[in-house]
Amino acid sequence: MRCLNGAATSSASQGARFMTVDRERLKARAAAEVEAHRQELIDLSLRIHDNPELGLKEGRASAWLCEYLEKQGFQVERGICGLPTAFRATAGQGEPRIAFLAEYDALPGVGHACGHNIIGVSAVAAGLGARSVLDSTGGSVVVIGTPAEEIVGGKVIMARQGAFDGLDAAMLTHPGSRNAVHSRALACASLEVEYFGKEAHAAARPEAGINALDALILAYNAIGALRQHIRDSARIHGVITDGGQAANVVPNRSAASFMVRAEDDAYLEELKAKVIACFEAGARASGARLEYRWSENQFAAMRTNGPLAEAHKANLATLGRETHDQPSRAIGSTDMGNVSALVPAIHPTIAVAPPEVGIHSREFAACAASEDGHRGLLDAAKAMAMTAIDVLTDPDLRRRIREEFLASP
Repeated sequence: MRCLNGAATSSASQGARFMTVDRERLKARAAAEVEAHRQELIDLSLRIHDNPELGLKEGRASAWLCEYLEKQGFQVERGICGLPTAFRATAGQGEPRIAFLAEYDALPGVGHACGHNIIGVSAVAAGLGARSVLDSTGGSVVVIGTPAEEIVGGKVIMARQGAFDGLDAAMLTHPGSRNAVHSRALACASLEVEYFGKEAHAAARPEAGINALDALILAYNAIGALRQHIRDSARIHGVITDGGQAANVVPNRSAASFMVRAEDDAYLEELKAKVIACFEAGARASGARLEYRWSENQFAAMRTNGPLAEAHKANLATLGRETHDQPSRAIGSTDMGNVSALVPAIHPTIAVAPPEVGIHSREFAACAASEDGHRGLLDAAKAMAMTAIDVLTDPDLRRRIREEFLASP
């Protein structure tokens, strides 16, 4: 009995070692595939960087990414989900199905100051790396082009139309100033507000007017008071976009654009009601009429899948990337949160800029086209491809990924 148990243990151990060695060989093959396309990928990233396009207008970037994927043998569908610049590129067949999500929209005025040129091309490069081992692993690799993250939230639209259904995992790597895998992003709702009053001469007959700007200022100050009584992690911020046309005319219209953010979707809904109460108070106090519109494309909070993130962390370590996880507070918002509510997902960051350089700045835009940016692009692609191989070849990892996803609130 002792001999039999010992033999079984030895055999299982040898099998585990073989699987580990084999998996590492596949990862090395995927990384080599990315390296083989190094200059092409860098050139593609620089081309997108040098030709920034706003959300839903990324015609050139989308076409360049699709053409490159087709050249590499992917089956490409353009204009999916009714969005002309969205696409899906597939290699392999069957399950598991692993997706790399590409972004490629720019910011007004500062171009690729969020590094979406790196996000888009690293997704394509990860697809190349993972596809190179499908003959050994089986399964499918999908690169999904998701436009307009910055302004519209293209993934929200695509999620409603089933673009992410049937996936076993989804990944997107964002450039930044630190390497991290446990992303924390706030749920976010955008609000457009208008007040309508009554014009009058501001000196001759002010009593005949209803001041729409006063209504907005009252609401703005009410929101300032509200901030003292909300959770530390929540955010309410906005700008006045119309305060009137002339100082001697009582404004008959005012307008503002606001954003409300929270660490979880339920608290976001609570905050939205409180913010609207502030705007309603401005209307009641001034007599102006209030109209408001919440954006249809509300961003959900990011739900980072723990087992998937830990696999990615280990792969970044093999590339010499030390990770610094769990920031003290969530930063920003992303429509990747909506994807993470539907499929196990991660949204890691990779350092391409010094700690003092923040995203959405001209300095960061320069970093996105620098040698550090290129290294970040290639390392992001390799790490995502290697993580995909873990998912493709490890049934236990897939089980743990799925169990945590189903257990998440």
